[in-house]
Amino acid sequence: MVTVRAAAGAVPVAGRPPVADAAAPAARPAAAAAGRGRSAPGAVVAGIGVAVPTPVGQEELWQQRFRHHFGDSALARRIFASAGVRRRHTVVDLAAEDPADWSTADRMRRYAREAPALGHRAVVAALAEAGLTAADVGQLTVASCTGYDTPGLDIRLAGSLGMPVDAQRLLVGHMGCYAALPALGAAADHVAARGRPAVLLCLELPSLHLQPADADTQQVVTHALFGDAAVALVLLPPDAATAPGGPAGTGAHPPPAAAHPPPAGAHPPPAAASPGGALQLVDVVARTDPGTAELMTWQVTDLGFRMGLSPEVPAVLARHVRPVTEQLLARHGVGVDEVAGWAVHPGGPRILETVEDELGLAPTALDASRAVLAEYGNCSSPTVLLVLDRIRSGGTGRDAAPPPAGSPVVAMAFGPGLTLYAALFRVGAGAAPAAG
Repeated sequence: MVTVRAAAGAVPVAGRPPVADAAAPAARPAAAAAGRGRSAPGAVVAGIGVAVPTPVGQEELWQQRFRHHFGDSALARRIFASAGVRRRHTVVDLAAEDPADWSTADRMRRYAREAPALGHRAVVAALAEAGLTAADVGQLTVASCTGYDTPGLDIRLAGSLGMPVDAQRLLVGHMGCYAALPALGAAADHVAARGRPAVLLCLELPSLHLQPADADTQQVVTHALFGDAAVALVLLPPDAATAPGGPAGTGAHPPPAAAHPPPAGAHPPPAAASPGGALQLVDVVARTDPGTAELMTWQVTDLGFRMGLSPEVPAVLARHVRPVTEQLLARHGVGVDEVAGWAVHPGGPRILETVEDELGLAPTALDASRAVLAEYGNCSSPTVLLVLDRIRSGGTGRDAAPPPAGSPVVAMAFGPGLTLYAALFRVGAGAAPAAG
């Protein structure tokens, strides 16, 4: 079973003792039995599906919407140009629509119209790569912080996909950019406890939350970075992932696309599965610095959700990223220099530079994160999964290749709290040719 723990040395708050290092109760027996440097087999990521709405270039967005929105500000122009983003994907046609004055109710109605189709496509693609049908799924976990509706996205997707009526569901809301990793830990725990496949979907539509124009530089940074995306993972028990006859050990084949047509409102291009090596989840850690809670916020207003993003965030991250990473790796006898792939959430160029500097990484170590930032922008919770998918599929660049079988891969994401989550994976056999 994968272990989910709070990182040791949590930051003390004035007048309050530091948070103790604690394993999740259900994880303690497995952790104790495994001993230091070893862990019981964890859930395996056997399929990843990506679905995005229509792409639009960063320069096109500036010229068609944000140049006017920010009053042709030279500062705003520089921020857009230096964001590290080449293009994004948006469910809102920002050349023809101006959501800045939409009420929150209008934005939630648009979310309810757009999200189910996008999520459906991502899950179908992930199931197809895993060789499963929706009928095989024991749990669906959905993470999203950009829209709410009841019956929720989890219920609508279970119906459109044709999941069993006894499939369990979990909705993870308003955690922000790091939500993928705690949601992954919860889904993996279900797989370990129940022995049935689980699906995790992270779906965000930040384009719905364009804010009214003002002089707040934080809003310029936010609107220069964020894009829309949906990423789904299929998790299998380790024995099922290696059993003969298919990923589920049943000879399952990908479901035909027409078996459960998606809801109306789908956007091109079609969802894609990116065949790559299976990744076994080993461990998940978290650290929250409560004294910095106001540095990153996501507030519900009458005009959508408004993000607060302080320029102090990279400095806080710099204090914690190395201790948390070393603690995660040391539990399993791994050094920073042994990690074969770094799936770091590209919150922005400064975030990536901070992680690179604090961990002493090679200049190319975060190429996959920078490539995702350039091609998708910061999509909140799905973004770290986009990076993970790119790494397992061969990374970025002419000489890129999937990490060797058995090698460690680390995923890392950050968000409100301030909170840092990190997960350790092992690359499964067959993911890449053996060295030599």
